[in-house]
Amino acid sequence: MDAKNSLQITRTGTGPYDDDGRAKRTGTLRGAVAHIITAVIGSGVLSLAWSTSQLGWIGGPVALLCCAIVTYISSFLLSDCYRNPDSVTGKRNYSYIDAVRVNLGQKRTWLAALLQFLILYGTSTAYVITTATSLSAILKSNCYHKEGHKAPCNYEGTLYMVLFGLVQIVMSFIPDLHSMAWVSVVAALMSFTYSFIGLGLGIATVIENGRIQGGLTGVPAANIADKLWLIFQALGDITFAYPYSVLLLEIQDTLESPPPENQTMKKASMVAIFITTFFYLCCGCFGYAAFGNATPGNLLTGFGFYEPYWLVDLANVCIIIHLVGGYQIYSQPIYSEAERWCSRRFPNSAFVNNSYKVKLPLIAGFQINLFRFCFRTLYVISTTGLGILFPYFNQVLGVLGAINFWPLAIYFPVEMYFVQKKIPAWSRKWIVLRIFSFACFLVTVLGLVSSIEGIIREKLK
Repeated sequence: MDAKNSLQITRTGTGPYDDDGRAKRTGTLRGAVAHIITAVIGSGVLSLAWSTSQLGWIGGPVALLCCAIVTYISSFLLSDCYRNPDSVTGKRNYSYIDAVRVNLGQKRTWLAALLQFLILYGTSTAYVITTATSLSAILKSNCYHKEGHKAPCNYEGTLYMVLFGLVQIVMSFIPDLHSMAWVSVVAALMSFTYSFIGLGLGIATVIENGRIQGGLTGVPAANIADKLWLIFQALGDITFAYPYSVLLLEIQDTLESPPPENQTMKKASMVAIFITTFFYLCCGCFGYAAFGNATPGNLLTGFGFYEPYWLVDLANVCIIIHLVGGYQIYSQPIYSEAERWCSRRFPNSAFVNNSYKVKLPLIAGFQINLFRFCFRTLYVISTTGLGILFPYFNQVLGVLGAINFWPLAIYFPVEMYFVQKKIPAWSRKWIVLRIFSFACFLVTVLGLVSSIEGIIREKLK
């Protein structure tokens, strides 16, 4: 094939290459749904029964539904920012940061990058905490089954965080998000499994109790101030459980075309959000109905459920497997950005750019890049260390949810949409989206302040 024909193939996206000259993308609607579910149905689902208990039978379901609607609006706006200037045929933005840079300029790109990496890093840390909690819960479950529910069954989580970190160092050899479809499918299946178990145990407990527990206003507090802190923290936990804006464009970049990537992504978002909302409502509401004011902070590790102990163990095993994949989904964008930056900054460095073939006994040969190995290992060590220092499940989720919710899931997508679609100031759509953004900003501030207050209170105990 001559050079002219080869260039034509690259530009038109036929043959083995897409229109940007990269290898042909093969991602499908089902794959995108799996990626989204892996990113969304994570440790956050386990806190929703507690959040519902703080908000009550009216506020809890309403907050979940409102957050689902907000998340879909955000994903709808952001999906159109994958290509510029036209959302169907324009130049691709491979990541969230690329889209901000093209639409909003360099200054806001630095802010978006800082916030995106902070939420990705924080979520990875939250997954370290949750995994250790689930491993401890398995041992506690077996101990309670043998010794009785009043037995002093306490297990230190530090060792399990270290073990999880070692597993993630090995998993970090997966080169990029494009190579992780199988990880997302397995993780999504695990998330469905433990969500179904939590739902089934909640329904069984409600039937056993013979009544639905809880009240319209949720768990009573000693005073109004404490009640407000808990309500705002619950809102922070719910906002953590939904948005996936920091990963949306990375997921969209895996999709084949035609049809246009933004159309497939919008369908995937609708399907995934509908599925997750159903599970969230079921787990949150049935968990609250089962335990009322005694609803634990983590539905499957807080030991509202003791028996059947083997089912509780199975649920926690599924959580751990899911979090192994989820950690990688949230870490890969940081890995990729660091490697791209260093490759541009040090184009002649063998340490950064060269790969070496390694052959170990009983293992197929594989390529290793020294910078990739060192950076990813240090990253895993740092998230593990931070999880050991701040092992506060609900409060950490609230902080991460608040940081992620308005800036990354609302503000930047809205601003980029204005630029992309050339929305004139003070038009009807402009006013509606501004009001929408400001309302979400208030929720973020309240959730962030209350969750930080909760961490300080726990630290001082």
